[in-house]
Amino acid sequence: MGCFSLLSLSANASTLISSTEYIDYELPKTVQDQCYKKSNCPEIEVKYLKTNHDWINNIVNARINNLVINSKPSESPVNKSTTIKAAKLAIDDFARSQFKDMPADSSGSYSLLVKPEYLGHVQQGHVQQGHVQQGSTKSTQTEDFELFEINSYVFTGGAHGMPLSEYLIFDVNSKKQVTLADMLQPGKQSRFKALAYQAYKEWVKTVDEDVSNYEKNWPFTLSDNVTLTDKGVNIRYQHYDIGPYAYGMPVLSIPYAKLSGIIKPSFLAK
Repeated sequence: MGCFSLLSLSANASTLISSTEYIDYELPKTVQDQCYKKSNCPEIEVKYLKTNHDWINNIVNARINNLVINSKPSESPVNKSTTIKAAKLAIDDFARSQFKDMPADSSGSYSLLVKPEYLGHVQQGHVQQGHVQQGSTKSTQTEDFELFEINSYVFTGGAHGMPLSEYLIFDVNSKKQVTLADMLQPGKQSRFKALAYQAYKEWVKTVDEDVSNYEKNWPFTLSDNVTLTDKGVNIRYQHYDIGPYAYGMPVLSIPYAKLSGIIKPSFLAK
């Protein structure tokens, strides 16, 4: 789920219209013949993004196809294609594997859920210095970003399934996806990592009284899974990245006030 409310984002209007649509998919007949009798058909729920910006759709939906194609470990070479056709073939394999991997008398079923979510629109800005004959001038340069998240869940037996959450940031002006590397000023990764580490220690205090002991078992690592909020930059971690499964997918927050001089001005709040 998103880690912040759309209502908390910038009030500036977005021209983006966002919705989702299910993949056009039907289980193979051989799978249907087996699972309908036991009412244990694999649960398949794959949705694609449908907005009025094709370039955003292409990036997000290619990532969705990639997650579907790699939803189950395979001994065969991974198909690098990210087309809908490749995704459907991967779902076929996923569904068939339920009856290969599970005991014949099992009533359990596999699950594959992937869907995008629109988190909202933010408009960031920074002051630019200019010079004219009479002196210096100032102008505000604004940047528009559209924020998304892809959530997936895979269950292939065992105690629990494996959720995953990925942030995606899109620069409307340049029509490109933005990564953490794009956001950082040159040579500032170590400073950003230090701030993230401080946020990690603050988060650890909410789950364990002994930070140093906790860190021995679950050491800090820097994730590049980031998004923008109205208050700062959020860093999302997956299950088992910095904590046991029961602790979910932690989010570390770094306020903009601490990021001045570390991330580029175009990513700072106005």
